[in-house]
Amino acid sequence: PEEVVFTSGATDAINLVAQSWGIANIELGDEIITTAMEHHSNMVPWQLLAKRCGAVVKYVRFGSTGELDLQHFKSLLTPLTKLVAVTHISNTLGCINPVSAIVDAAHRIGALVLLDACQSAPHLKLDVASLGVDFLVASGHKMYGPTGVGFLWARREVLEGMPPWKGGGEMIKEVSLDAEKTTFADIPARFEAGTPPIAQAIGMGAACEYLMSIGMERIEAYERHLANYLWQALSEIEDLQLYGPPPSRGRAALLSFNDASGEEVYPVDIAVAVGEDGFCIRAGRHCAHPVHQALGKRFGSARVSLGIYNTTDDIDRFARSLRENLEMLRDGEGCTFDPEDPDACFCSSDRARS
Repeated sequence: PEEVVFTSGATDAINLVAQSWGIANIELGDEIITTAMEHHSNMVPWQLLAKRCGAVVKYVRFGSTGELDLQHFKSLLTPLTKLVAVTHISNTLGCINPVSAIVDAAHRIGALVLLDACQSAPHLKLDVASLGVDFLVASGHKMYGPTGVGFLWARREVLEGMPPWKGGGEMIKEVSLDAEKTTFADIPARFEAGTPPIAQAIGMGAACEYLMSIGMERIEAYERHLANYLWQALSEIEDLQLYGPPPSRGRAALLSFNDASGEEVYPVDIAVAVGEDGFCIRAGRHCAHPVHQALGKRFGSARVSLGIYNTTDDIDRFARSLRENLEMLRDGEGCTFDPEDPDACFCSSDRARS
């Protein structure tokens, strides 16, 4: 338990590592490696840290199948590499990254590894000892818990060597008017300044217990079945571009896509149309702008995400709705997005495209 720090979410947890471990360990000319498929939460904090410390951020590309280019990653590693920050599962491409290979290569040159497990914690069985990472972050709301809470796990020896980031109550042992005599709490309290998110943490605990009561192996197997079924169902829709690797190469139960008919059908058009049929999907760039820049998709993609509560019948009904609505949108009907006037209607708001 001493290795777990409660935070307001994964974003807060990553910023904690950047502003505590990072400020103490990253120096001029050092290198941080992340990937082009990251959520902004695992990219922007490292850019800010690098700018402050004079470090360099390198980005691992992904290939045409939407999988991490492991050889490119290995080619970026140098003796100056101090940290590798990588997502376990891409929230846009759905690929499951080869954590063991990444950790082995990083540790061989003395770099630490931070794993963003937001997309994997509620879907895969995770064991930090087996993964071998040095930091792991996740958010409560991605695990069927409340918003406003998450956690950072870090190896004890790493966490003990990190200075405080936020100051205030609860994170101290003794405070003096002489700052040199102010002392700080042991881990993890040292990093939990102020009133903790008590209700949220209890809720996240209940969510964890719920997932464990079902069994993570069982969840993983069931969602693998859903991922296969979803890919097959959407593959059968004409002129639909699917992103990420096929299920045969391993993927999560989420799928991003775009219309590829040549007509002006935007992701937000699709989301609004299927929403009328009761399906809630996301449209936009999914807080992963560089992914869509690499894909050449200025307005992002549409993304359907599945969970333990979904069934193959849900997928059949969604595929039917998607097919019918694409036909309508390709004919120029429905509420359509105007790239020249993005605020023309509610379905083309900035929030929808973020």
